[in-house]
Amino acid sequence: MLDFTYYTPTKVVFGRNAETQTANLVREFGGKKLLIHYGGGSVIRSGLLQRITDSLHAAGISYVTLGGVVPNPRLSLVYQGIELCKTNHIDFILAVGGGSVIDSAKAIGYGVVNEGDVWDFYDYKRKAKGCLPVGVVLTIAATGSEMSASSVITKEEGLIKRGYSSDFARPKFAVMNPELTMTLPDYQTACGCTDILMHTMERYFNGSGTMEITDALAEGLLRTVMENARILVKDPKNYDARAEIMWAGSLSHNGLTGCGSDGGDWATHKLEHEIGGLFDVAHGAGLAAIWGSWARYVYKDCLPRFVKFAVNVMGERRPDVQADGQPGSTQADEALALRGIEDMEAFFREIKMPTNLRELGVNATDGQLAEMARKCAEGVGGCAGSAKKLREEDMLAIYRASR
Repeated sequence: MLDFTYYTPTKVVFGRNAETQTANLVREFGGKKLLIHYGGGSVIRSGLLQRITDSLHAAGISYVTLGGVVPNPRLSLVYQGIELCKTNHIDFILAVGGGSVIDSAKAIGYGVVNEGDVWDFYDYKRKAKGCLPVGVVLTIAATGSEMSASSVITKEEGLIKRGYSSDFARPKFAVMNPELTMTLPDYQTACGCTDILMHTMERYFNGSGTMEITDALAEGLLRTVMENARILVKDPKNYDARAEIMWAGSLSHNGLTGCGSDGGDWATHKLEHEIGGLFDVAHGAGLAAIWGSWARYVYKDCLPRFVKFAVNVMGERRPDVQADGQPGSTQADEALALRGIEDMEAFFREIKMPTNLRELGVNATDGQLAEMARKCAEGVGGCAGSAKKLREEDMLAIYRASR
């Protein structure tokens, strides 16, 4: 295991009607004039936005609003939000929505506090020195952005999708009512479950080793998400399953499942960012589409982790364990690892997620695959991954295998 620092400052208010506490939480963390940031019309149609603004009025807290966040949130809207905050002397941002809204709010917060172009942070040219405080009313269980340090933004010029992480942007509070996720389309729910799984697996498949307690937490989280995702396929209104998924989403990306390791692999996310940037696909679906090809490309270099995953998460059995309890041959372990990969792909299909680019609806040309590999390599400084170090030629091979 490696030494680590675990930092999770976000206050969580979880359960039915949790959103009624929003105004008090804003006041608790010093918010006097808010930017309420949201996506499309769902928070309006559901009445959620009205309930929140009514509570702010009653508490004497003023606000301005900025909607329009889309999946793969755009830099142009971030710029609008920065200008709106500066013009109106905003001191707190309230994100009402899912990961895209939260990520956009964090980017706006960076842009208000720091001089220069906010894209510099996502382009890794400099580091933020602060962020306007952000609070969250969560409506989608997926990205874990409500407790994480990370955000991902898409720059329209060049269709570049990049992430940036800083503890300055960790939300001050996160309001989580599982009931707010019940109106989501089945596809969006499945995408969210996939993203939660991937945040955990990115940390699980690493080349540094980890702690047994961290592995047990990660494995339990993975099994729990899969079990409850299956329940939601049949019973989308199941509150308990929604609650399990929502809390798992936060725990999957607040650093807990990476304690004691090198932080994880993250190559699958980097590969998907280029797919999402170029083709504007749902993030969770893009991850499902590329994961199997990545896994088959790297598993021999991270074989003990893939074997452990197959046994402890996917329920595969070792038919060849020796009398002394030692593993069998490398060939048998490789076959076991491959079965675990196949089992995960079967699960993705079970919840109607794609397992390749074709099923994702992406018919990428050779030139587009090469472009994505080039941009991915540039975005990570030439090399990505922990399970196996990937360079541009490796990334291209994975993209090709995913067609």
